[in-house]
Amino acid sequence: MTTLWRDLRYGLRMLRKSPVFTAVAVLTLALGIGANAALFQLIDATLLRTLPVRDPASLASVHLDTNWYSSFTFPLWQQVEER
Repeated sequence: MTTLWRDLRYGLRMLRKSPVFTAVAVLTLALGIGANAALFQLIDATLLRTLPVRDPASLASVHLDTNWYSSFTFPLWQQVEER
């Protein structure tokens, strides 16, 4: 335990001697922690949480094999809904 405290004091003295290195190290850690937190929030919101609907397992995805500029009209939706 005593060597741990000695090593910790030595490390703090070295950080105090070089303030530029200390600032770069702290900023790097802050950016890394912030980026990881932001990515986790994004993944949590998009992939991990369930959708706020009554029965999320009954949802379906509809894909059309048409051009990107074609419109998805209401009569076409009625035909898809009937099937």
